[in-house]
Amino acid sequence: MESSVLAFATDLIDEGADTFFGNLTDRAGVGGVTLASVYHAARDVFPHNPHRVVRHLEPGAAYFRPDAARWAGRRLAPTPSGAIGERDPFAEAAEQAQRRGLKLHAWTVFCHNDRLGFQHPDCAPANAFGDRYPTELCPANPEVREYATTLVAEFARYGVDAIRAESLHFHGLRHGYHHERYFEELGPVTEALLGLCFCAHCRANAVSAGVPAGEVQDAVRAELRARLADERRAAEPAALDELAGGAVAAYIDAAALSVTSLTTEVAEAAERLDMRLTFMDGGGPGKGWLSGIDLPALGKAAHQIETLGYATTPEAIREKIAAFALHGIRPQEMAVILRPMAQDCDGPANLAAKIGVLRELGVPEVEFYHYGLMRLSSLDRIGTALNQ
Repeated sequence: MESSVLAFATDLIDEGADTFFGNLTDRAGVGGVTLASVYHAARDVFPHNPHRVVRHLEPGAAYFRPDAARWAGRRLAPTPSGAIGERDPFAEAAEQAQRRGLKLHAWTVFCHNDRLGFQHPDCAPANAFGDRYPTELCPANPEVREYATTLVAEFARYGVDAIRAESLHFHGLRHGYHHERYFEELGPVTEALLGLCFCAHCRANAVSAGVPAGEVQDAVRAELRARLADERRAAEPAALDELAGGAVAAYIDAAALSVTSLTTEVAEAAERLDMRLTFMDGGGPGKGWLSGIDLPALGKAAHQIETLGYATTPEAIREKIAAFALHGIRPQEMAVILRPMAQDCDGPANLAAKIGVLRELGVPEVEFYHYGLMRLSSLDRIGTALNQ
């Protein structure tokens, strides 16, 4: 079983290569590092960082040096984080990984990009009323798709083994923005409908799939107005596959086609450069329909599906892998992320038992979240568990 730890480039910069890679090999005992290449805004606590305890990550920043010629004339282009200065953490990581016999993965956040969304709101999703969500990029937008495939091509020069593709899909309404507020109870149906994208590209794709996009948009607007006006109506359940005679469900299915075709394009771009594409499905089976996630289709489009194994018991991990199998994703086609921290694990034996389940089921890769956000004792826990 291959193993790696997810990390930020700032972990490498702040601690230095010897300490950073020494902790990965000597304490955690893993065979690779999954380094964030483009990441969303965040505020995190770093228990063992020698320079700071709390760090704010810039919105949609890149942690490598983009090839300027590759992005000439493009509106959507990666902007290096101010935290890396003139350095190229990916070049440093690539050199160190090769020297130490470790694999390097590029953990890349594609469509959850505040920086590019606010700079180019016409590339962001739009709800049924035309309101843009600039914390995201729309997977159906041609410029976004070109950005995604070009971004993948950047990593070949670093000797990257796999692209860990996060947010290569829609996100919906509630995705955690600064001071995001809902003072009235919206209800799950309202939230779901507010999360659908009706930008020109999504509407055109739906029409191409035989869906009356204009009628769906009108029906969604009317349903939302009724639910926003009346809290009793907002609380009423409704089957989305029955709204507008099933046309809303067909519209959502058309959005899934956009995500699947984008994933196919990105995977093909990676494969041409001898890299793999791992589609990171954080929600798990049955939870991604509104985000355009069609697991059986994505299992064929991507080289691998990765899921979050955030659970307190090995049995819960086993059940989650079994649920993926019901959607046509075999354990041998998966990677799983575990958290060794106290929130999920009460000790090395617990973590070892979870790893044991993954080995038993034939899962070929396990990753651990997250280098800078865990205590050094949790890195030791990984090493002990892997050796067991």
